[in-house]
Amino acid sequence: MENEHYNFIKVWILAIISLCYCYYISSKLPKGIFKLFPLTPIFIFFLYLPLTISSVHLVGITAFFLSWLANFKLLLFCFDQPPLSPPPSNLFHFISLASLPIKLKQKTPSQNKSKPPQISILFAIKVIILALLYHCYSYKQNLHKNVVLAMYGAHVYIELELTLALAAIPARAMFGLEIEPQFNEPYLTTSLQDFWGRRWNLMVTSILRPTVYYTMRRISTRLVGSRWTSLPAIITVFVVSGLMHELMYYYVTRVAPTWEMTWFFILHGVAVAVEVLVKKVVPVKMRLHPVVSGAWAIGFHVVTAVWLFLPLLMRNGVDEKAIGEYCKLMDLLKGFLGTCLRSMQSFLFLGLTFWAGSVLVGHVSEWPAEHVALSTSSLGV
Repeated sequence: MENEHYNFIKVWILAIISLCYCYYISSKLPKGIFKLFPLTPIFIFFLYLPLTISSVHLVGITAFFLSWLANFKLLLFCFDQPPLSPPPSNLFHFISLASLPIKLKQKTPSQNKSKPPQISILFAIKVIILALLYHCYSYKQNLHKNVVLAMYGAHVYIELELTLALAAIPARAMFGLEIEPQFNEPYLTTSLQDFWGRRWNLMVTSILRPTVYYTMRRISTRLVGSRWTSLPAIITVFVVSGLMHELMYYYVTRVAPTWEMTWFFILHGVAVAVEVLVKKVVPVKMRLHPVVSGAWAIGFHVVTAVWLFLPLLMRNGVDEKAIGEYCKLMDLLKGFLGTCLRSMQSFLFLGLTFWAGSVLVGHVSEWPAEHVALSTSSLGV
């Protein structure tokens, strides 16, 4: 585990150096092929870096942040597109925007208010639920397979949301950046389009939209016309997302892909395209109530995830490896907290001893001289 932490730190030092190169060298070049060519080695390097790590959690974070998000952001950077263009005046802002799953919030007067307390409460509840899930895994051999899969589904959502939220804390704390949340309570979705476009992993949505969706819309407009151009663009976005998820899964398992994860996203892409098509044809008054369409969307997610997505976690032992890493982390934290507690007890004992001694000396110094003399004579002094 120590070697994994060392490799993780080394990978991120190399990534930061690479992003410094992008900032100082490529930002001086004109957009297009002249900027894309010198950044191509960085794209390849970021695809290679996760292969040097084997821990499920560490390789998952590194692959998602660098191989997917950073590469796509740098691709947009080559053509002077946000979020890295125009380049921030501060190098550390550039590195944060490129390597972390953050998107700057557009400030409006209504957004200057403090964070509602219910958001912090929801965050704490999700932390507790995640801890309970890890505890329940000790008894999963006594549970039905579908119950375990449902637990894994909740686990994937909560851990992903917490990881992305925690990753944004350094940028918010050090640079005071206002950052948009990456999840918007996806269990409250009203449709598949609402789920994928406005509620689930919004960082990926904001990256795939300019890189894939808009590009495909421009191409398909010439083929199917402007009215239906969004349909092939939507399906293409989900195909690319499926391939990138397949790559993320390969980094974690190092097993040849079976393409089930890709088919999961293709299926959802077709379903979203059909939903958009229905909305174009069916009048608003004849559409399903949001509660009904939302329930259908959640049901569709559950069925397809149990069929294609979640079994992959069990097939190659990813679940057992992740749970084992969590147990090691908990043991490490328990040992650290135990050491801290013992140190605090020692300091508290010494503090109380010093306080009691100082109080006693103070009382003795306030005694009258005849009391002191009496006390010393009684002791034979």
